[in-house]
Amino acid sequence: MTTRRRPTQTLQSMLALEDKLGYEDRAVAGGLDSFLRNVLKEGEQAQFFKRIVSVLPQEGYASLTPGERREWAADVRAALRPGAAPGHPSRSDKSRNSGTNRQRSGKDPDKSDRNLDKSGQIRTPNRTKSSRRRPVATFDDENPLARDVSVLGRIPPISRKAMTAIGLNTVYDLLWHLPRRYEDWRNLRTISEALEGIEITIVAEIASIGVKYLRGGRTATEAVVRDGTGSLRVWWWQQPYLARTLKAGMRVGLSGKVEIQGRQLRMVSPEWERLDDPDDDTVHVGRLSPVYPRTRGLPNRTIRRLAHVAVRDYLPLLAESLPPRIIAEQGFQSEANALGVIHFPDRLEDVEIAKERVAFQELLSIQLAVLSRKREARLRADAPPIPMPGDFLDRFIEALPFELTGAQQRVLTEIRNDMFRRESMARLLQGDVGSGKTVVAAAAMLAAVRAGHQTVLMAPTEVLASQHYETFQRLFAGKEHSGSEQLWYDFSLAPALGRPVRMALLTGSVRAARKRQIHQEMASGMLDLVVGTHALIQERANFNDLGLAVVDEQHRFGVLQRDALRSKGRSPHLLVMTATPIPRTLALTVYGELDNSVIDELPPGRQRVRTQIVEPSQREEIVYQRIREEAAQGRQTFVICPLIDESDKLEAEAATEQYEFLRSGPLRELASRIRLLHGRMSADEKHSVMLDLARGEADVLVSTIVVEVGVDLPRATVMAIEGAERFGLAQLHQLRGRVGRSDLPSVCYLISDTDVEQSQRRLDLMVQTSNGFELAEADLEMRGPGEYFGTRQSGLPELRVAKLTDHQTLSLARNWANRILDDDPHLRAPEHRLLRARAESLNVSGATAVH
Repeated sequence: MTTRRRPTQTLQSMLALEDKLGYEDRAVAGGLDSFLRNVLKEGEQAQFFKRIVSVLPQEGYASLTPGERREWAADVRAALRPGAAPGHPSRSDKSRNSGTNRQRSGKDPDKSDRNLDKSGQIRTPNRTKSSRRRPVATFDDENPLARDVSVLGRIPPISRKAMTAIGLNTVYDLLWHLPRRYEDWRNLRTISEALEGIEITIVAEIASIGVKYLRGGRTATEAVVRDGTGSLRVWWWQQPYLARTLKAGMRVGLSGKVEIQGRQLRMVSPEWERLDDPDDDTVHVGRLSPVYPRTRGLPNRTIRRLAHVAVRDYLPLLAESLPPRIIAEQGFQSEANALGVIHFPDRLEDVEIAKERVAFQELLSIQLAVLSRKREARLRADAPPIPMPGDFLDRFIEALPFELTGAQQRVLTEIRNDMFRRESMARLLQGDVGSGKTVVAAAAMLAAVRAGHQTVLMAPTEVLASQHYETFQRLFAGKEHSGSEQLWYDFSLAPALGRPVRMALLTGSVRAARKRQIHQEMASGMLDLVVGTHALIQERANFNDLGLAVVDEQHRFGVLQRDALRSKGRSPHLLVMTATPIPRTLALTVYGELDNSVIDELPPGRQRVRTQIVEPSQREEIVYQRIREEAAQGRQTFVICPLIDESDKLEAEAATEQYEFLRSGPLRELASRIRLLHGRMSADEKHSVMLDLARGEADVLVSTIVVEVGVDLPRATVMAIEGAERFGLAQLHQLRGRVGRSDLPSVCYLISDTDVEQSQRRLDLMVQTSNGFELAEADLEMRGPGEYFGTRQSGLPELRVAKLTDHQTLSLARNWANRILDDDPHLRAPEHRLLRARAESLNVSGATAVH
């Protein structure tokens, strides 16, 4: 492994972000073309990048439509996939292809080329109609598995188009396109044993076959088959071609359900297979028949037929990915054998054994990727050592109006040890809502300033960034700060440093002149600490000497954004925080390159928030009555509007409608003390609302999910969530955490009348437990990683068999990854070649989780 990310890995991250942003060329400052030009200029992996750029128009990626960009990106991903061949260029590119072939005749040291076919090209978005309809097979003698799927047999044009849409372009793709379930057609019976409603398989001879034309323009192919014990009618609706494919006198296998029509038994639309040679293996009938993931225009029968040829003729050529010692010690079957069993098993028990082996291989690749990155960061040893002396820490803690919990002190010690080393700290700090992560981060940031370095905190929203800034002002500015009510009373943390901390707030809404001033003071080193949003990672925002970067609610950021912040310094320490609990298996995979700290203890005096499911018809007697009672005692309430996935605009409109309804209806006596907050409001409007709430000038906040993180109102005691069934467990837990932040009794109302079983189960779990980690594990188990992180997740590896909830296999894979890297840190041994290719193709460093 190299000591930094290869350009192809960065490209994968950029393409993932492009997909998230709708292919609007906003994944990188200056557009993707600027990145491609820089890579070509630097020369690393240049041959690979020359080939992917060669199919772009002369004007570059920016000149393509979003649809064309999506096609180009899909082809690049295919070219980067280990062992797979990309799509093929259109025939209009023939002359260019011949030139590339001559280039590839020489020895090419760039290992990214191993995934390119012999033409050295990927398919251009501007394909000709004929090339789409009839792809040209690629014959690669060095890598037969990279051949086009058309070598496996005839593929109808509509099916080929559908296969391309789901990424089935090569033999290798098809071998790794695994069944999702099986139909059991092993129940071989004679016709005389056929009974109504029973699924059977028979072997018989076709006595007659023909097409029937029915009313309404419909057709049916009818056959009569015999096996010596009786005869049976067989119907296939709307498949007249079968009368030409199947002829009288042929032996066939038929699998399907028997039904009664009048007084006669018949099979309707059964699976069928010609049995011209009694010694041939059957593909469709008389066995456990695989059912594959597919799309419109691609019959399961077509995939099954092609997969059978791929398994029979090409699977034996598949190179083994696991080293011999792992196979020997774990007792695994070969990779080829495992895939063969999964495609065409004799017994379902065999499938589970084969999947265990494939799951281990997938998780091992992930662990090698994350642990390699983790080790490489430590080997660099170029971070600034930041000491946190005992007397400094004592002064810091003594200034607090409360005692740190044991968990906070333990985590501070872990961070203190990390920052004192020359290896860059990369630590994930998890803590439930209100557990005290901010004060821990404050101590680390103050230590960085004390050591003469700059420090930065990046938050996902302007509301949260502003709150952090105000908190730090009160913490660090000392007696010179003339703000309103002091956080943590009137204690000053300035004595721990000996001077005020020079700070600034940098967000997108900061005026241009002020923003330029902040940029200058950051670059000159005048500023000690900057708090901000995504504006911190803009090209013009640079630090003089960044020693510590902190990312709050890090699940809202992608790996590119986090790395962009870290790149503002030479090798700063990194602390990423989240109040959204991360299941332990994800902490070892998606966040596996980070050391993990958990604040698993709440400050003393906090009461558990009571959670209650409320039917919509009970709003007045339970919810609104409680809101009025709390307001009378000077306490505050959140009312959260339902989550609408399609549009921020729709969510804002729903929140506005709810706001007007409450002011004119059930809470009209509080109308002047109700406020509205949603994502489409300006920064000034949001700030005004938060100020009213902080001053006690408002009792009720009607809001969208924007309050999920960071809104801190100690007097808030009621959380009412409308349409609670639309939220994930992690989101519900975050929202509940907005109340109960003092010693006042608090309640969370989940307003829902859902009858969907899984939604009911989620809400019941919220009532049963307040432990965020238990809820996170349950949420991952119920929804799966794809939905848990959102469908446009950036950084989540695609797993064909493995489950990120399988802690046992994951732990085994992690142990083996450490053993392998101990012996071969760069995976240069021949037996590790394929594992290295798989690990390099993965991007699993800090996913963009949208819970």
